[in-house]
Amino acid sequence: LNDAAFQRGPVQRAAALHRRAGVKRAQYLIATARPIAEDLSSTIAFYLLFLITGSALLGAAVGLLIGLWQCIRHRRQGEAIPALLLMGMALTVVLGGVSVLTHDARFVLAKPSILYAILGVAMLPRGWVLRYVPDIARDLLPARTFDWVGWSWAALMFATAAANLLLVVTLPAREAASAFLVIATLGKLLLFGGQYAVLRGRAARLHAQRMKTAESDA
Repeated sequence: LNDAAFQRGPVQRAAALHRRAGVKRAQYLIATARPIAEDLSSTIAFYLLFLITGSALLGAAVGLLIGLWQCIRHRRQGEAIPALLLMGMALTVVLGGVSVLTHDARFVLAKPSILYAILGVAMLPRGWVLRYVPDIARDLLPARTFDWVGWSWAALMFATAAANLLLVVTLPAREAASAFLVIATLGKLLLFGGQYAVLRGRAARLHAQRMKTAESDA
C-alpha cells in the first residue's frame, strides 16, 4: 500500500492493479516465447538473408554463426545445448554444402522440412512443453492440459514440414522461401496466441475458484 495510486481511492487502486497484471502477463508471454524463438533463430536468419540477398551460402553461414554463438552462451550459463539448435546447425552445414556444390538452393530450403519432422516426433512425448510454461500455469493447470498442448504443436510441425516440401518442389527457390516464411510464422503465432489466450483464461478461472474456496474455509 505504499503506492500513491493505492491511497487515492478504489478506481485508482483498480487501475494500478490492472497495470500490474498487464505487466505480469507480458512477462509471462515473453518468458514463454523466448526459448522457442532462440531455438529457431538460426533458421529464421537464413531465410531472411536468402530472401534479401538471394545467397544461400551467406544465409547458411550467418545462421551457423548464430547457432555457434547460442551454443557458447548456453555453455557459459551452465545450460544444456537444445537438441533443436544442434540439429539445425548440422543440417545447415550439410544441406548448405550440397546447395553450394550443386548451385541449387532447394536443397538447403528442404532443411526446415527435416527439422520440423524431427521436431514433430520430439514433441509427441508428454511433458516437453513444460519447459516453455511459466511456473504459475504449471501450478494451476492439470498436467493433461499440457499433453494436448504438446500434441497440437507436434501436429503443426508435421503440417509445416509437408507444406515446405510442397513449396520447394512447385515454386522457384525465392518464392518458396518467402511463402514458407509466411506460413511457418503465421502458424506458430496463431497456435501460440490461441493457446495462450485459452490457457490464461482457464488458469484465471481456476485461480478465482481457489481464492473463493480459501475465503470460504477461512
